Amino acid sequence: MATTAKEVVRQEEQQLQTKREPERIMRPPVDIYENEDGIVVVADMPGVSKERLNVRVENEKLVIEGDAELPVKENMEPIYADIRTTHYRRDFTLSGELDTDKVDAVLKDGVLTIKIPKLEEHKPRKIEVKVA
Repeated sequence: MATTAKEVVRQEEQQLQTKREPERIMRPPVDIYENEDGIVVVADMPGVSKERLNVRVENEKLVIEGDAELPVKENMEPIYADIRTTHYRRDFTLSGELDTDKVDAVLKDGVLTIKIPKLEEHKPRKIEVKVA
């Protein structure tokens, strides 16, 4: 009896199930930079929609979590995938200089940009010099 492609993949999946490690969380790559207004965190989150994204500050940490949605074309049935997890998570300890009540987050084309301003008393200010 001939073996179909589906049966071969199913057998491979069963073998992998016994060897598979627990599902891991992916760490999205990030760039973090500081300017005079505060810090900016830019995270690559491909496949994550606004509805599947959770950005929060808790216990002096910035937490970024998201679930990617892997689209399946109409009239197609997935039988095998190398990607085993679609959950992203990163967290960062925040400085006391930052105003966590004014965090701004924007998601565009799979890139999450988070801006956290400095508290007013920690922003650079110009000192007027008087002539005596």
